[in-house]
Amino acid sequence: MEFNNLLLEISDKIALLTINRPKQLNALNKETISELHQALEGLKNNDEVRAIIITGSGEKSFVAGADIKEFANFSVTEGTELAAQGQSSLFDYIEHYCKPVIAAVNGFALGGGLELAMSAHIRIASDNAKLGLPEVTLGLIPGYGGTQRLAQLVGKGRALEIILSAQMVSAERAHEMGLVNHLVSQAELLETARGLAAKIVRNSPKAMHSAIKCVNAGLTDGMNGYKVEIEEFGKCFGTQDFVEGTTAFLEKRKPQF
Repeated sequence: MEFNNLLLEISDKIALLTINRPKQLNALNKETISELHQALEGLKNNDEVRAIIITGSGEKSFVAGADIKEFANFSVTEGTELAAQGQSSLFDYIEHYCKPVIAAVNGFALGGGLELAMSAHIRIASDNAKLGLPEVTLGLIPGYGGTQRLAQLVGKGRALEIILSAQMVSAERAHEMGLVNHLVSQAELLETARGLAAKIVRNSPKAMHSAIKCVNAGLTDGMNGYKVEIEEFGKCFGTQDFVEGTTAFLEKRKPQF
């Protein structure tokens, strides 16, 4: 796959997707959102990939927001469609993706950038990262799931403070409040992300997909997470991964998924 705004590397069952628009601080435009979707869609059935890392090029920025020039003159209808299409094609798509997705946040993660990081299953930030949702300074609100995922991750009060003040949060503060899982130096960021991904890819792909479904179900209105867990637990018994995992355990060896 070739892209204008992305770099893709695959090694050791890990795909590294790097948003590569350094002059624009890796801002998300329509083309980049589309390319991210295409890349993830292409990796979905690739058995050589068990986990995905998403990061930004350079050391200044993960993603510094959306490309405001693209929607500065939009109407109500166009703005609504922008949010709906972006959520379905990328942000919700990542949240429900069948393989674990890690966001390696280097530098600024603002607006759509923070929303992208929050849609990933796990977040690791470099100590120079700055995170925030500054949309209200533009007369907007977060439109790619930011109001929902931020509240889920840090609670209603903290989410509203971050959104309404439009202030950036330091990497250290983000780690304290649970917005990011791990905080490391810039030099250690990708190494840490790869190290975590290496632990993940050893495990059952089917079981991990089921686990992602269950956790998401518990956070979705109208869904009974416990019921989904029971169903997914039962389905695991019909997989080859279950046979291999239990056989390996009884034979006192490591499973080969």
